[in-house]
Amino acid sequence: MTDTPETLRTALHTALTSHSMLQIDGLHSYEFRLDEMLQIESMDGRERKVWRFSLAQIDSAEFDSELQSWVINDGNADHRIVVLSGFSARDEDEEGEQG
Repeated sequence: MTDTPETLRTALHTALTSHSMLQIDGLHSYEFRLDEMLQIESMDGRERKVWRFSLAQIDSAEFDSELQSWVINDGNADHRIVVLSGFSARDEDEEGEQG
């Protein structure tokens, strides 16, 4: 991430429109949506994990420039979100179609 968005909400909107992947607490996820809240889903081995954040929590997230990630609190703990703009679900689909 070279161009840091002003807010996590902006970064998430960009990720959604470019079909980018997120990383939350070290787990990768293509499954996320942003409407009245942010919901992220990921698999950790056989365990399905789901995180939900309110818009207020998203807006209060802070960017950690040293680790190039966003720190967001769900009311219980801090979580680290990385927007991986170089990786997208669309790229995987296109690679499978070419081979």
